[in-house]
Amino acid sequence: MGDSSSSSSSSPASYIHLVQHLIEKCLIFHMTKEECMEALSKHANINPIVTSTVWNELEKENKEFFEPYYMKWKGKDERMSEEETTEIIQKMISESDSSKDAKDH
Repeated sequence: MGDSSSSSSSSPASYIHLVQHLIEKCLIFHMTKEECMEALSKHANINPIVTSTVWNELEKENKEFFEPYYMKWKGKDERMSEEETTEIIQKMISESDSSKDAKDH
């Protein structure tokens, strides 16, 4: 570990924290795991395997949240349009970049 030429904002822990933050935003918009994986891959260039792994860890650590979350949406077919998804993800990314810039100063 130690010093490296890359900034601390590009550390694996920081990246995972970013993915977790974006997943939490997806949850606010009632997206499924698959929708979240697709959206983060397409709009934030995050490997779906990374999204899936972080999502699975969140499920393990937050069973009391995910059980009712899945029950609420089971059987419903309310999906956002591609345009709505794009707009939400772009806003999430710009907000994330803004907060990262504020922390760096």
